Amino acid sequence: MAAGIKVMEPQWPAPAHVRALTTERSGGHSVGTFSGMNLASHVGDDPQAVAANRALLCAALSLPAAPHWLAQVHGPLVVQAGESGERPAADGIFTTTTGVVCAVLTADCAPVFLTDRTGTFAAVLHVGWRGLAAGIIEAGLATVPADTSDLLAWVGPGIGPGAFVVGGEVRKQLLNDYPEDHALFVTTGARYLANLPGLVLAHLQRQKVGYVAVCPVCTYSDSARWFSHRRESPCGRMASLIWLEAAVSGPVQR
Repeated sequence: MAAGIKVMEPQWPAPAHVRALTTERSGGHSVGTFSGMNLASHVGDDPQAVAANRALLCAALSLPAAPHWLAQVHGPLVVQAGESGERPAADGIFTTTTGVVCAVLTADCAPVFLTDRTGTFAAVLHVGWRGLAAGIIEAGLATVPADTSDLLAWVGPGIGPGAFVVGGEVRKQLLNDYPEDHALFVTTGARYLANLPGLVLAHLQRQKVGYVAVCPVCTYSDSARWFSHRRESPCGRMASLIWLEAAVSGPVQR
């Protein structure tokens, strides 16, 4: 915890100069349905509270620079930080430059952190069911500057398989290209429980990513730690950040 801010860090074998985290909702200046550390400016929160939260984020975590924020649209576009203007309409961002902080905002969708074994780049994707169906995983892996077999991926906190209820049309879209994922849907009445972390994992594994791990928490199920759009809307958003610090030689042995 730093100045009232709690964060979760990926449990992955990334080099030490690759820094990554997801903020929890505690701390911050927002109130009401946005109570806590809301970092999104597009959800109806007081703009001054959001600005104060973002300033607190930078100061409390000693970030090397202000994060590069995206205008997220649940699509497949992944951009290089600083190459597409301010707040590009995209759902993934990467950098190869030290001190550049990449960010996505989530509140049930999964943040997917990416780097390679020697930490030559840092990337993060915003992955919900729409983005998954649109090909955000495949686009992200094709965009980052490393061979897939050298990649490390961490699927951060998102809605769990026991809470994500979807209709038949959503299931159909997600199985359209990958019918083998049918086991990741469980019938509940006329609808389905969808295993979003499992679906993300399946997409990463199909692309033969060298290392993949999934965070076990469910944002829907713990209102004290996480915002959840499915549980309460409107609501705030957590930020998932990744950046490169001064490089070290080779990967850290863990």
